[in-house]
Amino acid sequence: MTGQGGYGNGRVPHGHRSGPGAYGHRSGPGAYGHRPGPGAYGHGPGRGAAPRRRLARPQNAARRVFDPPWIPEPVDPLVEGLKRVRVVAGLVTALGVYTVVAGGFSLEEALENVVVASLVLLVVTPLTVGVLLMVWRSGGPIRPLRGSLWGSLNLLLRFVGTALLTFTVLRVAPTSGLFVLLLGPLGLWLLAFLGCAAVRLNANFFGTAAVHRALPPVLATVTAWLTAVPDLVTGDLHGLGLRLGVVFILGAPVTVTALGLLETRRLRRHHGVRLRSHPLAPGAR
Repeated sequence: MTGQGGYGNGRVPHGHRSGPGAYGHRSGPGAYGHRPGPGAYGHGPGRGAAPRRRLARPQNAARRVFDPPWIPEPVDPLVEGLKRVRVVAGLVTALGVYTVVAGGFSLEEALENVVVASLVLLVVTPLTVGVLLMVWRSGGPIRPLRGSLWGSLNLLLRFVGTALLTFTVLRVAPTSGLFVLLLGPLGLWLLAFLGCAAVRLNANFFGTAAVHRALPPVLATVTAWLTAVPDLVTGDLHGLGLRLGVVFILGAPVTVTALGLLETRRLRRHHGVRLRSHPLAPGAR
């Protein structure tokens, strides 16, 4: 991070104290790099701002909608590199690598997998965060985290809504008659927009790093397993043999888990970030 106070722009929001405050929170640069949650100083120009004339491009629109300025900057280049690998493994889990191996890629099946993964996220993420909030209550108040929690939930709801809308438009378009001239290009744009959004959100896992630095790898691991395991439990191996089915279906969540463990270990050993510590406590930074 650059600048004073870890805010990236060198300015300290009004009312923020530069000295030690509650739970040892510091405004200077630190390993945790905690920045104020959504609404602390508006949506002024920042990482998420893109010129309006360029918002027609899916990647720019995804950056504007799913990369708000309150998401903290990376604290470790190696951790950031691990996130990129985790993103690829997470996307493989969501799309289902077996759709490519077993008889060719199926766009409809891949979209169904994305919708299922989105619904899993909608249930698993709040439950996991809720359990951790109960753990953190013993270390300090939860109220200061409400802004970041709401921001993360907002990003999650946006993504799930986008996935459902994309799936619906692409399913309806082929049978819509002349409306296919409108729904077809819209569906393709939404598909590209959803892909760009998934790449951005998988790294910081819906901005949960603003709540706690160790949350993204934990949530990614839980989601990867809950998305992949049902195929093994139901025996839905999509034409693959048992050995290949186990390898290809469990390969992605195992990779996500290994990378998540490396990420949390490095955060703990090199930056003092511990999952059990309250996000505003010294032990969490």
